[in-house]
Amino acid sequence: MRVELFDFDLPQDRIALRPAQPRDAARMLVVSGQGGFEDRQVRDLPKCLRAGDMLVFNDTRVIPAQLEGMRGEARIGVTLHKRVDLRRWQAFVRNAKRLREGDTITFATDVAAIAEERHADGSFTLCFQGTEPVEMLLERAGRMPLPPYISSKREADDRDRRDYQTMFAARDGAVAAPTAALHFTPELLAGLAVAGIGHETLTLHVGAGTFLPVKVDDTVDHEMHAEWGKIDAATAGRLNAVRAKGGRIIAVGTTSLRLLESAANEEGMIEPFAGDTAIFITPGYRFRAVDGLMTNFHLPRSTLFMLVSAMMGLDRMHQAYAHAIAQGYRFYSYGDSSLLLP
Repeated sequence: MRVELFDFDLPQDRIALRPAQPRDAARMLVVSGQGGFEDRQVRDLPKCLRAGDMLVFNDTRVIPAQLEGMRGEARIGVTLHKRVDLRRWQAFVRNAKRLREGDTITFATDVAAIAEERHADGSFTLCFQGTEPVEMLLERAGRMPLPPYISSKREADDRDRRDYQTMFAARDGAVAAPTAALHFTPELLAGLAVAGIGHETLTLHVGAGTFLPVKVDDTVDHEMHAEWGKIDAATAGRLNAVRAKGGRIIAVGTTSLRLLESAANEEGMIEPFAGDTAIFITPGYRFRAVDGLMTNFHLPRSTLFMLVSAMMGLDRMHQAYAHAIAQGYRFYSYGDSSLLLP
């Protein structure tokens, strides 16, 4: 499909620079397969779902994956993208023309990495030096990797270390938050449980590739960056049991949805999964594992707007986004939410 079909005009003042407080006070647009739209708040979620439904969250934890360093006299910016092994990460590099294979980048006292390999897309494999766990080095030298549409307007600060982390964050490895789950609080989770709505977690370590623009004219030519995910056998079994009893699987965030769809077989059964996924979902895709999606509002021409259009229909999502813009909804990572129920 032509990428221009997924374009729309978004006023810059609709981009949220801070999250709603409290988190579940954010607005939520409920979009069904047809008819009008419901303007709600996230805390209304127990009223919008059914007893027996299951929410699926991503329990990845965002690491301080943005670093500023020096290679000699050259300033080098690094955003870690995907873990290779215990000491190596693939990374996008700013000022990469000043970096060669074998060079050392110094980020802070006792925090340095060797640029081992340059890849075809311009990224590098970096090997962090020393014996301390890389996570400890990043806590000392790194910054929270705010999306470019926020970081271009303000610097990351200590508040972001709390705000840009979900209540489910447990497994280090993401360089972007699964932002749909930022809206959840213990109080909301308790309310969902009272309403008979359960929840499960899986892990998908979100990479910086999620923010990369689509630079091709046709979706068939776009190449997704791979991300590592895992669903264990017990979780897969419980999710399959929900559907067998007539409940719905509602993915909280496009990251959860993409991993669930990657793990599903042709019959829609979710199987255990551990490995990379580069699934790219566009209109015409047949969903196998999920029955709905809770997600924030996405960028024009982005792979994520393509995904929601695949679920609800392109015209329907253009109508929904036009409604959201007209009604003053806040967009992107720290913005408001939508509940999509095809």
